[in-house]
Amino acid sequence: MNRKIQLLIKRLFDIIFSLTLIILLAPLILFIALLIWVTMGRPILFRQRRVGYKGQVFTIYKFRTMTEERDEHGNLLPDEQRLTRFGRFLRETSLDELPELFNVLKGDMSLVGPRPLLVEYLPYYTPEERKRHNMRPGITGWAQVNGRNAITWDQKLALDVWYVDNWSLWLDFKIILMTIIKVIKREGISTNGYATAPRLDEVRGKTT
Repeated sequence: MNRKIQLLIKRLFDIIFSLTLIILLAPLILFIALLIWVTMGRPILFRQRRVGYKGQVFTIYKFRTMTEERDEHGNLLPDEQRLTRFGRFLRETSLDELPELFNVLKGDMSLVGPRPLLVEYLPYYTPEERKRHNMRPGITGWAQVNGRNAITWDQKLALDVWYVDNWSLWLDFKIILMTIIKVIKREGISTNGYATAPRLDEVRGKTT
C-alpha cells in the first residue's frame, strides 16, 4: 500500500481511537484529576514544551505526579524525592499519559511514534538521530516496548530511528499489543536511582 495512504489511515485511526478513548475513559480521567487535586493541589496537569513532527515545538499534557517541594535555597528537590506514592502508581500503570490523548486528537502526537523529548535535547542528537522527527511523536513507541527507561539513550534513539525507517501500519498494531503487555507487567518504568531516566543533555554533555 502507498505510504501516503498508510499515513492517512494512521491519522484517521489516531482521531477515531483517541476520541473514543477520551469519551470512554472520561470518568477515570476525572477521578484521577480529583485525586491529584486532593493529594497535591493544583495544577492537576503537567505541561511541558516538547519537540514534535518536523521539529515543531508543542505543549504536552500529562497528569502531575510530583510535588513542588523545594530546598532551603528555593530550588526544586530531585525528581525522585518529589515523586509521590500516587504519582508513582500513575507512572507504573502509564495512567499519567492519559491527557496525551488530547495531544493526539489535536494532531501534535500519534498513538504510536518516537516519544516527544525536551527542546533542550536538540543540540545533542546526531544527524541520523534527528530522523526521529520525521514521524509524529507517540504515546508509545518501538523504544518503549523494547526497554523504555531501562535501556541507554543511545539504544532508545537508535530504536526510534529504526521505527521511522521501517514504519508500517502493521508495526504500529504490533507496538500497541506489546504496549498492553508491558503496562500489565510494569516493565522498564525507570532507571535505577532516577524517577524515570537521566537527562540526555547531562549524559551526552559529559562527553562533549
